[in-house]
Amino acid sequence: MKTDYKELFQPQIINSVSGLALIARAIVDGFLSGSHQSRRVGPGQEFSQYRGYQPGDDMRLLDWKMLARSGRYYIKESDIDTQVNVKFIVDSSASMLHEEAGLQKIDFVKVLVASLAYLSHNQGDMVGLYALNSSGLRSVYPAAHNKHYNRILHELIGIKVGGEWPKNLNDLEKIHQRTQKELLFVITDMHEAGTELTRWIQNLKTSRNEVVVLHVLGENELEFNYSGALVFEDLETGKKVKVEAKNARKEYLKLMETNLEELKNDFLSKNISYELFRLHNTMEEALQLFLKKRMALR
Repeated sequence: MKTDYKELFQPQIINSVSGLALIARAIVDGFLSGSHQSRRVGPGQEFSQYRGYQPGDDMRLLDWKMLARSGRYYIKESDIDTQVNVKFIVDSSASMLHEEAGLQKIDFVKVLVASLAYLSHNQGDMVGLYALNSSGLRSVYPAAHNKHYNRILHELIGIKVGGEWPKNLNDLEKIHQRTQKELLFVITDMHEAGTELTRWIQNLKTSRNEVVVLHVLGENELEFNYSGALVFEDLETGKKVKVEAKNARKEYLKLMETNLEELKNDFLSKNISYELFRLHNTMEEALQLFLKKRMALR
């Protein structure tokens, strides 16, 4: 997969609709041009066979190319409705402002969501976006019309990052429909005071949906690539702690490994998919995962 698009990973490009659309298109088109390309006939439908036109058939289903070649009217039949209700849930708490090599987590997430939404939109899916922190819930309810993808991009760019994960979860029940088939992507760095975020995500899972956690962390968060005496500040609470990097690194890495393993096991025990994403990684894995989970809902 070509990764030339990474040259576009600059805040001024990511935070414009045209720029974000360009990056998403480059990522998805590059992905689909490889071995992962799948045949797709039309929005929300999987092609089954041709049959002769009959009075009363929807004229929009006529295959005009077949008419031009044969002089006869044929209908494209589809026996499987493949339209999926896809919702992207973005953690917009202050920890998403963590920055490494000039790229904030939230900017990486914007590219990630824009790319997945572009692929989903091109499949004819209903796409929705939700961003939340202690200041409230920002929603774009799922739709599939042509202008909707641009609205998703506008809302991604307009996400206001700050505060913590919300303590009042009443409004969050509006995000998913327990009686419908849905594909839910939760994009977060999983920073939580206790287990409030983990438990809320687990509560999203039903027998009729697929829930995927995309856990986004920076290299420094994962590897503790620091040296000397440092002061760390919690971006959500403002609390500060002094550490000597050399002395703290071993214990930090041990705790990080334990935490990641526990998170993964907690989600898998509820049949929730969990994937760890590092800043600056390629998006191919996320696109593959999307297609896999989308197929599972058919």
